[in-house]
Amino acid sequence: MSSSDPTSLHNPYFYQKPGQKDIWSLINETAAEAQAQSGKPIVNLGQGFFSYNPPKFATEAVNEALTKPQFNQYAHARGNPNLIKEVAAHYSKSFGRPVDTSEIQITTGANEGMFSVFFGFLTPGDEAIVFEPFFDQYIPNIEMTGAKVRYVELNYPEKFNDKTVTGDDWEVDWEGLEAAINEKTKIIVINTPHNPIGKIFTEEELLKIGQLAIKHNLILVSDEVYENLYFTPSFPRPAALAKLPQLADRTLTIGSAGKSFAATGWRVGFVHGPANLIKFVTAAHTRICFSTPAPLQQAVAQGFIEAAKVDYFEKTRQEYIKKYEVFTKVFDDLGFPYTVAQGGYFLLVNLSKLKIPDDYEYPPAIADRGTLDFKLAYWLIKEIGVVGIPPTEFLIPDNRKGNGLEKCLRFAVCKDDHILEDAIERLRKLKDYI
Repeated sequence: MSSSDPTSLHNPYFYQKPGQKDIWSLINETAAEAQAQSGKPIVNLGQGFFSYNPPKFATEAVNEALTKPQFNQYAHARGNPNLIKEVAAHYSKSFGRPVDTSEIQITTGANEGMFSVFFGFLTPGDEAIVFEPFFDQYIPNIEMTGAKVRYVELNYPEKFNDKTVTGDDWEVDWEGLEAAINEKTKIIVINTPHNPIGKIFTEEELLKIGQLAIKHNLILVSDEVYENLYFTPSFPRPAALAKLPQLADRTLTIGSAGKSFAATGWRVGFVHGPANLIKFVTAAHTRICFSTPAPLQQAVAQGFIEAAKVDYFEKTRQEYIKKYEVFTKVFDDLGFPYTVAQGGYFLLVNLSKLKIPDDYEYPPAIADRGTLDFKLAYWLIKEIGVVGIPPTEFLIPDNRKGNGLEKCLRFAVCKDDHILEDAIERLRKLKDYI
């Protein structure tokens, strides 16, 4: 069986037994079934969608855009000029240097932006490097071009077994990274802030990765969809490294209006990069979906303007710092270690101290997964009423069994405070199972 075969064992996205459900269907259907059986609501901290509306200025901008004839027709393939201008201004401020509108491509969500990058630059036989654990969409997006994925680990920190850690403790396998690069390599993909870890790549890490990209003439794709949710003093970005400015010439940065404005259903994303690279992203985007919904593009353009007036992004950061403070306290009290989120809206919690009865029964759909985290997720839904995501799904199949992530679950905190408070009350019951 060839490695490009979508049913290959090396392809984690397509690696499912006949009739086996994908993780999202399996977990959400388990939650729905548990709610129906118990008659009590389940607190869903699984998928990273917001439980609340976008800011009022953003929804008002949608309503306004819908009244304008020009915003109810096809947008230009490059994107709404108003949005391109605002995204360029946004990156100019973020990078601390002028960004021209020729460096921006609007896409139908960040995922389509990534897809357009891969289709713009990868051909059969090429290779792309992805750090593991990874956001699952990267893998099929790359392999559908005929290219091969090479995986490099962010090493699981052994002290995470019994101590709370930070993203800095999840270190890059530098030997593995250098060994993965060969004459077929075209792209290195990073995700910062990282899903599911919450890690922000340090300036030193970005410099080392960037130097390798320059040395081997590679494109660096930086997935920065959580760029406005960082909780460290600064947010290093490969396209803005003062110590390695030439890296910007080969960096494509992925952004998300959906993540920025709590509007994931709007499907508006953008790609930044030098104009000589962006033109290939534009060519792929034009063939994939031609253009992105016009009224939502206009709403996002207006959203950036209004956000600057009210300091929306900074206020949102402060709100999330408080959410994490409240949510992590229950795990501190229970003695469950977690990875302190440096950015994003996920919390990775180690539940290895949890004592689930040995004779607890699991349905075949869960038991057949073969990893402890799926059992943890199922038990937590059924017995505690809280949904978390098994993080081994972000690993290749060969690395799932016995990996430290088997003891963990990922929780999303992008929820209303009352939902988090409900989850906390339920999670306190775990003290009876330690």
